[in-house]
Amino acid sequence: MSLTLPPALTGTAMSRRRMLQLLGIGAGTAAVAACAPSAGSPTGAATAASAAAGAKTDFAFSSWSFTEEAAAPALEAIVAAYQDKEGVAISDVSFPYNEYINQLTLQVKGGQFAGAAHVDVAWLGSLAAMGKLQDLSALAEGRGYTEAALTAAQYDGTQYALPWTIGAIGLVTNSELLQKVGVENDAFPATIDEFETTLKDLKKLGGGLIPYAASTKAAQLKDILIWMQTFGSPLVEGDTVTIGDDASVEAVTWYKSLYDQGLIAPDVDRFDARSLFAQGRAAIYDDAPVGRGAVTEESPDKDLASKLNPVPRPVLKAGDTPRALVWGGAIAVVDGEGAATAADFAQFATSDLDTVLADYEVRGLPPVTTEALESDVVASDTFGSLFSERITATSTTNPFWAFTAYSQIETEIAEQVQAVLVGKTDPKTAMQAAGEAAQGLIG
Repeated sequence: MSLTLPPALTGTAMSRRRMLQLLGIGAGTAAVAACAPSAGSPTGAATAASAAAGAKTDFAFSSWSFTEEAAAPALEAIVAAYQDKEGVAISDVSFPYNEYINQLTLQVKGGQFAGAAHVDVAWLGSLAAMGKLQDLSALAEGRGYTEAALTAAQYDGTQYALPWTIGAIGLVTNSELLQKVGVENDAFPATIDEFETTLKDLKKLGGGLIPYAASTKAAQLKDILIWMQTFGSPLVEGDTVTIGDDASVEAVTWYKSLYDQGLIAPDVDRFDARSLFAQGRAAIYDDAPVGRGAVTEESPDKDLASKLNPVPRPVLKAGDTPRALVWGGAIAVVDGEGAATAADFAQFATSDLDTVLADYEVRGLPPVTTEALESDVVASDTFGSLFSERITATSTTNPFWAFTAYSQIETEIAEQVQAVLVGKTDPKTAMQAAGEAAQGLIG
């Protein structure tokens, strides 16, 4: 169930062909299905395909990015362009990311939402299980989407969404702060032990600097899963949850030690981490490429963009492959009023070249069509190229995405990890409890 892309390159330059390879190959297992829904809308594909030829109607578009200062302008521009082009009105619906999937699910179940919905590819299984997503396979044809991107937006072989961006989440550093402790851009600590030594050196800089703005709030503590994998836990083998194994316990024990030493901080989620990093109060944090816009917009340091350096995640022992989590966004269409036009909009937003490249220049998220990936705009982006080379190239999917209860599984694990951080329980007891709870949700 994991994704493996080509090994990372050495050096800093990448050809357009290599960029395409790194971003367009191998993400296909993101939506491998277990406990598959019976079907989507039986007429979804036909309805979606007829949108381009038929009269356009008003519809709703839901996205968490409307709530994000850095990303919202890109979405607003796409909406405005489509409204002007087709003469329709698009009503936006938004919830913060940490609340988004729960709120969207409630609205879809209650018949309160229909139209285009921005989704994390990890959510497709649980949304498709409600039987209200259209099959967009007809609109996926002939638009130049990479095969890997299309597969990432499928569930149980059905094209329940059109891919929008496919990338990864990894470590981003402030090179200026790292250089103060002798770490150059191309020499980030390769192992866990070396990484911890660097964090201790950063702490000695003083001034309240948080060496690593790791996630410690339950809402984002799923980030611990990639560290568990780094320590050697597979998380899942077949239908058996392995959390509670020695590797997962060791990972959480290490994470707790960082917490106790003040090398990571309490009550931090992705958005807190971005803010801390933007203000120069953190040297390292985890993010997708979209974070670049968020931190540079908020930062008082107008040169911060030149200091951003994506780096491979440290490994347990030299020679291991650095771990990173595949992350992808897509646009699904919920049956109901305006759905046909919403499907046409999804195609426009994700594959119209001018629209996609304008979006990339604001959000910095890897596009999903061959034409866009081969463009000068994408290929000449140094940060994006390094991120792909050092992080996306060895990224894998979260194996829990194969289960419709994946969100509840992650919540169970996160709550147990947080209990360890605040001293309510020990790592072994917590991980055994987390593994048992996760197994119960798989069935």
